[in-house]
Amino acid sequence: MIDTGMVIEWIIKSLVLILGLTGGFAYLTWLERRLLARFQSRIGPNRAGPFGLGVPIADAVKAFLKEELIPHYADKVIFVLAPVITVVPALTVLAVIPWGEPLQMFGRQVSLYISDVNVGIVYIMAITSISVYGITLAGWSSNNKYALLGGLRATAQMISYELALGLSMVGPALVAGSLSLVDIVHAQQNTLWYAILQPAAFILFFISSTAEINRAPFDMPEAEQELTAGYHTEYSGMKFALFFMAEYIKMIAVSVIGSTLFLGGFDGPFVGQFPWLGPLYLIIKTVIWLMVLIWLRATWPRIRYDRLMSLGWKILFPFALLNVMVTAFVVALVG
Repeated sequence: MIDTGMVIEWIIKSLVLILGLTGGFAYLTWLERRLLARFQSRIGPNRAGPFGLGVPIADAVKAFLKEELIPHYADKVIFVLAPVITVVPALTVLAVIPWGEPLQMFGRQVSLYISDVNVGIVYIMAITSISVYGITLAGWSSNNKYALLGGLRATAQMISYELALGLSMVGPALVAGSLSLVDIVHAQQNTLWYAILQPAAFILFFISSTAEINRAPFDMPEAEQELTAGYHTEYSGMKFALFFMAEYIKMIAVSVIGSTLFLGGFDGPFVGQFPWLGPLYLIIKTVIWLMVLIWLRATWPRIRYDRLMSLGWKILFPFALLNVMVTAFVVALVG
């Protein structure tokens, strides 16, 4: 028999997660503009609302009201579906992330995750690999050579860096002895964070995840000086905003996943006595990770595409394989 209370709990947690990600996306753009302005000795957004906090709202209104264009020779069905295919995986990938210890709410114990699957890392890799289809189809369906090149670049880049990214997540799983992210967080509570125990995997994850989400200095699929914005050249209005949303939500997602795998997740002082501190600690770690990503954009120039691919295949991939083998040997030796 279906537990109605459990179904309602799942729906509420899903809505909270989706609304939190969409709201976080809006104000992540504000944070990025403010930080980039500080790095570049500018003022940044400061007109719409106090400290420019109304700018994301103004951007959303502008995107809704902007004229929607579809190229005459484009594949119209795929052209419209491509942004949706890109956004949906970004919204669903965090379903297995634990945000804290279970809380007593409304007379029942509420777990602060949607689902604790025993193959959480595999789930993350499976979901994140889907978004590349949306970007590739967007470039192909536009019937634009520059957009097609941007889509092909995205495909090659994401497939290349997914290998190193996936192998970098194997290290924490081997040390914790589980693919469940809840178990990985709990394992770090009894020892050092895996950023210290697995420094090579931590560095690999950071570099590979940055390339996976097309962030500077790895934003080659949308290199505007070569591709006139790349795979989303022909998009406008809300369809373009969906690509923009997917990029920033994926920024949040990799920051949350990285904080969970390597920085102890919701672990922190006094979490055992005050479980509500868990989500706060995870949010703080995520914001710090995001600020580092923004710092990279302000500091590092975009690298050449052939060097980007060489870094992925000739350095990161062999290094990730070596780290997995060494970690497995040490775990077998100690265990």
